[in-house]
Parts: sequence; C-alpha cells; structure tokens
Amino acid sequence: MKNLFAIATATMASAAAATAGSIAYVAPEVTMIEESAPMGGSGTWLIPLIILGVLILSLTAEEQEPNEE
Repeated sequence: MKNLFAIATATMASAAAATAGSIAYVAPEVTMIEESAPMGGSGTWLIPLIILGVLILSLTAEEQEPNEE
C-alpha cells in the first residue's frame, strides 16, 4: 500500500511540475517600428512649386478683351 501511495504521489508531483512551466521567465521582445528615412526625391517640393507656378501665371497673364462682332 505504501508503494501505491508513493507511486501516485510521484506521478502527481511530476505532472504538476510538467504543467507549471519553466522556472526562468523570458520576457517577450518589444517590437520597434522604424520610420522610413526621408527621401530627397519624394516630391514634397512639387505641390508648392505648382502653386507658385499657377500664381505667377495668373498674375502675369495679359487680360484680353473679347472681340465684339
């Protein structure tokens, strides 16, 4: 009877140790999101250049009077 109780206790102890997990906790790594480096040819200068061009064209354009026939 003592052997049966010892075997049951050993089985329960090993089962509990197996499901307890590891002793050393390893923290998950933090994921870093890197911003892309600004590119020289990204076109950010294009919109202000277009606005400036339209403004110059509208200010320097000669007004023409329609011909009355």
